[in-house]
Amino acid sequence: MFGSNLDEFIRLALEEDVGDGDHTSLATIPPDATGRARLLVKEAGILAGVQVAVRIFAQVDPDLSIEILRSDGAAIQPGDVVLTVAGRAQSILKAERLVLNVMQRMSGIATYTRSLVNLLDGLPTKLLDTRKTTPNFRICEKMATVIGGAVNHRYALYDQILIKDNHVDYAGGIEAALTKANDYLRATNRDLLIEIEVRNLAELDEVLGTAETQRVDRIMLDNFDLENLREAVRRVAGRYPTEASGGITETTLRAYAECG
Repeated sequence: MFGSNLDEFIRLALEEDVGDGDHTSLATIPPDATGRARLLVKEAGILAGVQVAVRIFAQVDPDLSIEILRSDGAAIQPGDVVLTVAGRAQSILKAERLVLNVMQRMSGIATYTRSLVNLLDGLPTKLLDTRKTTPNFRICEKMATVIGGAVNHRYALYDQILIKDNHVDYAGGIEAALTKANDYLRATNRDLLIEIEVRNLAELDEVLGTAETQRVDRIMLDNFDLENLREAVRRVAGRYPTEASGGITETTLRAYAECG
């Protein structure tokens, strides 16, 4: 998922920052000048973005020499050195800001994600991420949530069918939406996971009632309170994976996860 997309992200990010050249460095630093830099940690947290940084340096200048001292997912403290890079000074300065921007944001996401994952410790529950990402930075944010211990949900609109309330209403109801989704996959010869969102127990019962005729891979229980979430999980009885979404806070996260 991340390979070629990541390289394209780096290319566009460098194009945005460098344009037709780092004219300050070109004007003041001889082209053959060399240097060495180190990436120093200033706050405690979970490290993320090391492998992205390596690919940024490589795209800027494949002759740069990088020594990795801390890996993605490592717990870090102020004063830790994550990596060192040596080579042409102009190249190091060209890559520096993009590397820092990416690693700072990714590490912040990974750190917060890990704190939420820790709240679920010991429970048979996974923390999922969403499509609610920063435009054109999704690839790094999705990588960061995995580094923090979460699981990627769908990456984009193209890799899963997720039938939400809008789709249900436009399609004419739960059964109609599921029928259309299954028909579409057959007609286009696609093999995509089908997930459907339900807003209440009545809609859940409609989904469960289609079990014999329509394929469903996962049910999202949207904005259910704890009492109704417990009842929903009881009715599903393990027949489908369930996903709770909406209205869940750090304070209530474990209580929701304990519902099953």
